[in-house]
Amino acid sequence: MSYKDLHTFIAELEKHGELKRVSAEVSSELEITEITDRISKAHGPALFFEKVKDSSYPVLINAMGSYHRMSMGLGVRELDELGAMISEYLDLSNYLSFGRLIKSIPRLLRLLYVFPSRSRRKGKCQEVIEREVDLTTLPVLQCWPEDAGKFVTLPLVYTKDLKTKRQNVGMYRMQILDKTSTGMHWHKHKDGSEIYKGYQERNQKMPVSVALGCDPSITYASTAPLPPMIDEMMLAGWLRKSRVKMVKCITNDIYVPGNAEIILEGYVDPNEELVLEGPFGDHTGYYSLADYYPRFHVTCITHRKNAIYPATVVGKPPMEDCYMAKATERIFLPILRMIIPELVDINLPLEGVFHNCAIVSIKTNFPGSAIKTMNSIWGMGQMMYTKLIIVVNDSVNVQDLSQVLDAVLYNVDLKSSLFISEGPLDALDHSSNRALFGNRLGVDATSLCERNLNNELIPCYHILTVNKQRPGHGREVLDEYMICHPDKFVIVVDDEVDPQDLSTVMWKVFNNIDAKRDLFIVEGKIGIDATRKWREEGLTRDWPNDITMTQQMKHQVDERWNDYDID
Repeated sequence: MSYKDLHTFIAELEKHGELKRVSAEVSSELEITEITDRISKAHGPALFFEKVKDSSYPVLINAMGSYHRMSMGLGVRELDELGAMISEYLDLSNYLSFGRLIKSIPRLLRLLYVFPSRSRRKGKCQEVIEREVDLTTLPVLQCWPEDAGKFVTLPLVYTKDLKTKRQNVGMYRMQILDKTSTGMHWHKHKDGSEIYKGYQERNQKMPVSVALGCDPSITYASTAPLPPMIDEMMLAGWLRKSRVKMVKCITNDIYVPGNAEIILEGYVDPNEELVLEGPFGDHTGYYSLADYYPRFHVTCITHRKNAIYPATVVGKPPMEDCYMAKATERIFLPILRMIIPELVDINLPLEGVFHNCAIVSIKTNFPGSAIKTMNSIWGMGQMMYTKLIIVVNDSVNVQDLSQVLDAVLYNVDLKSSLFISEGPLDALDHSSNRALFGNRLGVDATSLCERNLNNELIPCYHILTVNKQRPGHGREVLDEYMICHPDKFVIVVDDEVDPQDLSTVMWKVFNNIDAKRDLFIVEGKIGIDATRKWREEGLTRDWPNDITMTQQMKHQVDERWNDYDID
C-alpha cells in the first residue's frame, strides 16, 4: 500500500495495531525520549503523543521503528521484496525476448512515477502561513541530558545547486538556537555541504527549506545514499507508486512536498560566522562533540491546519534509525552485486550503527576474492567509511550472527586473514586518533585456516572487563590473559559493560577500536582493546560520553508509566 501523506500512514498503523496514542500530557524535554527508548528497545509500537507541554502540536515518533513498520511504510511485506524488484530491473535478460519484455511492462510502467510534478498552487502544507516566526511553538525534543539544547531530529532539508539548479534533499539535524534560527549540521561529505560551498564561492545567500512530516517513502528517500545527479524524489515516487507532488515555497524558489505537515523556509548566509552546534546524543550511542556549522535563518513557517510534528530519537541501538538503515541495505544490495559480481549477501548489523561494520558473503571464484571485495566496498561512496568488513563464504548466512561467529573462529588465520586499510572515516567516528581519517580492518573468514585443519588451536573467544586506571591498561589485561590461556580471540571492554551482553560488547568493538592501535597479536592469538581511550594513548581529541538518561527522569517515567497506558 502507498500513502499520500503522514496522516494516511498513521491511520494504517492504527488499523494494524502498530500505533499507540498517549493522551497524558508529556514533556518534550527528556520525557518523550525515555518513554520512546524503552518502547523501542522492547520492539514496541509507534507512539502518538496527543498532548505535549507548551505546544499545540501532537508528536509522532518511532513510526518506522521495526522491520514490519519499515516494510509497511515502503509498501511491501518484507524489505527484501524491494531488492528483488530492483534486481529484475537490472536483469537485462528480461528485455531480450518479446515474451519477457511483455511481462516486464507493469514493472516498466512503474518507472513513470519517478518524475515528481511541480505546481505553483498552494499545497496542504501551506494551509496556514506564519511570517512571524517562533520556533519555540514546535514540540522540538531535547533528547538526552547532555544535548546542547533542542534538536529537530527528522528534518528533510531541501537545497538547490547554484550552477545546475538541481534540488537535493538530505536529513541533517538542526539545533534550535533562538526563535528564528537553527544550526545546520551537514558534514563535509554531505551533498548539502557541497552545495553550500557553491554559494560561498559566489558570495550569495543560500535558500533552504525544511519539510517536516512527509509520507514514509519521502522520509526514507531523503536518507538514501543516491548519486548527486539523482533526485531523491525520484526514488520516493518509485517506492510510493505515485509521483511526488511538489509545491513552490512562499518565500524562496525551493519546491517541497505539497502534503508535508510543516515547512520551514529561510536561508543560510555563507558570510556569517559559523555557530557552535552540539553536543548531541547521536545514532552511534555516543554524544557527538560540539563543532561549528552554518546558521539557518527561518523567515516563514507554513503548515497544515491539523499538523503533526514528526520526531525520532537516536542512541544506543536498536532505535528507529536502525530499521531505515536496514532498508538501505536491502534496497541497494542488487546495485552492489552489479559492481561486485561475487557478492551474495550483506548484513549491516544494528550494533555497527550502519557505517562501522559490514558482513558480506561471497563466491570465492579466485584467489584473493575476499580482498577484492573489501577494496571494492571501501572504494564505493559512503561505504568507504566502513571500519570493519568481515567476508565469509556463500554457505554462511550473514543474517545469522552465530554462523558468522563460527566462520571467524574457525577460518581466520593471523598470517593471512587480517588486512588493515588506512582511509576516510565517518565524521561521527570517535575512535581514530584524528578526525575523519583512520585505520579500517578487513577480516577474511572465507576458508578454513591451516591451524584449525591441524587442530592446533581450539577456536574459542573470551570477553574481559577492566576498571581502567591508566593509559594502556586494556592492553596490559589482554597480554596477561592471553599468555596464560588458549582462547583464539580475546576482547577487553570497560567494566560497566556486561560481558554476557554480546550485543553491547559488539557495539563497543565496532565503535571503539582503531585497527592499527587496538588490535594485538600475542602468542599467536588476537586481542582487541575496545575500552575507552585516553589522550595518552594517541588521541588528538576528546572521547565522547556514552548516552545515558538521568536517574531522575528514569524515576519520573517509572512513576508515570500507568498514566501513559502504553502496555
